[in-house]
Amino acid sequence: MFSFDQILAVTFTLFAVIDIVGSIPVLVSLKEKLGHIDAGKATLASGFLMILFLLVGEPFLKLLSVDVHSFAVAGSIVIFVIGLEMILGLEFFKTDQDAKAGSIVPIAFPLIAGSGTLTTIMSLKANFGEYNILAGICLNLAIIYTVLRCLNFIERVLGKAGLMVLRKFFGVILLAIAVKIFKSNINL
Repeated sequence: MFSFDQILAVTFTLFAVIDIVGSIPVLVSLKEKLGHIDAGKATLASGFLMILFLLVGEPFLKLLSVDVHSFAVAGSIVIFVIGLEMILGLEFFKTDQDAKAGSIVPIAFPLIAGSGTLTTIMSLKANFGEYNILAGICLNLAIIYTVLRCLNFIERVLGKAGLMVLRKFFGVILLAIAVKIFKSNINL
């Protein structure tokens, strides 16, 4: 059933992994190249990918003979590396910067619903209920849509320094979340 604490934890975890606020500089430059980002299309496409992976990710893993706890440990390592990227300003995971494909590629995938997000969704299944994860995904989709619609305003308000502080803060939170997921699944 629904648990406010779980929904809050899932929402915050996905918010940190998706890092839509930290992606604002990339999104602004893509908007300049594309001329326009279709916020609705990008949000729906990324939501579809996340929900699809939530629903069929586990059966897919079973086909590969991998249990959710093992995937969660592997996912926690990926989340840890993403947190390091955010804190240290390094780029371990390279994304395709071809903006000609529009709002779906590279914005919906891999920027929003990339490997880190999909791995996190599977990792969360080891510790949280599916309905709570779905609620967390939906709350994040609302945030994503809002950010995409208000890119210019957000950039002006936060400035470069504000965006950097947020990125570092969420990086530390992500490291802590990765350690928690790792710790709760390694001894099983």
